[in-house]
Amino acid sequence: MKAILQRVLSASVTVDNQLVSSIGQGILVLAAVAPGDTAKEAEALASKVLKLKLWDDESGGRWKKSVQDIGGEVLCVSQFTLLASTKKGSKPDFHGALGSDEAKTLYDMFYKKVQEGYTPEKVKNGVFQAMMQVALVNDGPVTLEVSATPVAQQQQQQQQQKKKEDQKLNPKQQKQPQPKAMEDGQAAAADKAPSSTDQI
Repeated sequence: MKAILQRVLSASVTVDNQLVSSIGQGILVLAAVAPGDTAKEAEALASKVLKLKLWDDESGGRWKKSVQDIGGEVLCVSQFTLLASTKKGSKPDFHGALGSDEAKTLYDMFYKKVQEGYTPEKVKNGVFQAMMQVALVNDGPVTLEVSATPVAQQQQQQQQQKKKEDQKLNPKQQKQPQPKAMEDGQAAAADKAPSSTDQI
């Protein structure tokens, strides 16, 4: 799973001109579910949301308090477009996002885990798969990308990274130039030349 966290003074979600959810000071979470994600990733991401220290303490110490420490609120919004690929062409490719039915199950689990880890009344939600208007006042601005990646995918990414590093450290050796073959005329002349045994 991947999420964008924004430290906000306020945020809200509107659907069909109707206010669905709103919060004051806290975190706006835009979350996406990828193929391979499981309940484990949903729980891990929920824990990160609640534990990340995004606020200063009373003495001015930077990045000392979490949303729980300040008694803030959390607004979760599903956003599959976070997993878009833009490597080819100008049209985003969304094959990196999980199908809607499975994604909804895991997103709902993520949202529930955030509620269970905090005060349920302080955790609000958007509307899955709806066209939402999300308004916010970013405080800072402070915006972070966080993720919870399945172990198998982490290992694959590590192997790919190691392969790239090995290629940089050990560039492919240049092929040695092959000796030029004798021209046809030279080859023919060599064939016709008498050997020492033919001489009288």
